Amino acid sequence: MTLEDNKVGLIEYTLTDETGETIDASNGNPLAYLHGHGNLIPGLEKELAGKTVGDKFTTTIPASEGYGERVDALVQTVPASMFQGVDNIEVGMRFEAQSDHGMHSVEVTSVEDGQVTVDGNHPLAGVALTFDIEIIGVRAATDEEIEHKHAHGDGGHHH
Repeated sequence: MTLEDNKVGLIEYTLTDETGETIDASNGNPLAYLHGHGNLIPGLEKELAGKTVGDKFTTTIPASEGYGERVDALVQTVPASMFQGVDNIEVGMRFEAQSDHGMHSVEVTSVEDGQVTVDGNHPLAGVALTFDIEIIGVRAATDEEIEHKHAHGDGGHHH
């Protein structure tokens, strides 16, 4: 059986950045995903299409097909007074921020003279991602999985 829309793929993976540093890995807990429903970054799903159990490969996904390029407009400096109830604002803290486009996550990148710089880019925006992949399972998705648009059971979402 090959990976195609409405099939559940079970994959072991190691994800590294441009420097070869490991960002994430399945480490014996394979990831189950529902193919064709946007559960993975677009470039990776495209690479997995047509693969079958036992296939092993390495692929590098450009930022444009991963978490997108960095957008300078998502970096803003705001007065520290906007962070009410937070005693010590520190670089690396993440906050949920309300914008015209709904909620999004921002990371504090600088705190200086009562001003806080936050970055709303995804932490992996602008980064080419290299995946070492092994396909260890492919099965037909259940009607419920297709309706919910993600895999259930081992390696998938639990409700």
